[in-house]
Amino acid sequence: MHLIAPSLLSANFLNLEKDIDMVNRSQADWFHLDVMDGVFVPNISFGLPVIENIRKAARKPFDVHLMIIEPDRYVERFRKAGADIISIHSEACIHLHRSVCLIKSTGAKAGIVLNPHSPVSLLTDIINDADMVLLMSVNPGFGGQKFIENTYRKVRELKELILKKNSKASIEIDGGVDLKNGPLLVKEGADILVAGNTVFASPDPEETISLLKNF
Repeated sequence: MHLIAPSLLSANFLNLEKDIDMVNRSQADWFHLDVMDGVFVPNISFGLPVIENIRKAARKPFDVHLMIIEPDRYVERFRKAGADIISIHSEACIHLHRSVCLIKSTGAKAGIVLNPHSPVSLLTDIINDADMVLLMSVNPGFGGQKFIENTYRKVRELKELILKKNSKASIEIDGGVDLKNGPLLVKEGADILVAGNTVFASPDPEETISLLKNF
């Protein structure tokens, strides 16, 4: 069954512990944590101290998405802060294979992220080294954006590459995921759905997570 990873970027930062407790109680599988530096993407979110404190209350794995330049400089610190999966953008890494190996050396699982404009073919020579591939279905930087329809085709292409190369990488989708497109993404081959506004803007976030998990 597919996994659900609510994105805390859309949570209520004035009452974050309440939203963390909700995710703990819910059928969600992971916490998705978007780290933005204001350079790689035109927004700034949160960093190590926030993640360290969330870790104290959270009872599920941390899926940390680094939307930052020079991610290698921070991999070990995010692992120490509580990251179980660390995903880095192919567009931000000069030596992607080295960066993936660095993540794995810390004991974390390594994810590779592709922006909407980046083709799946970029992963041909590294797909067997990745534990996960995150396909951005919006341009990274802000929550609440409209889902890019071309994502369905990219999921199919990525699934074909994974099968062709006998890779064990899972497929994660991040951006504009909702109750309408979620089932279609899973049908095309997605394994993990990240949901931000769909969950936290819902009148009943816990029920929405259940619906995303059980369609």
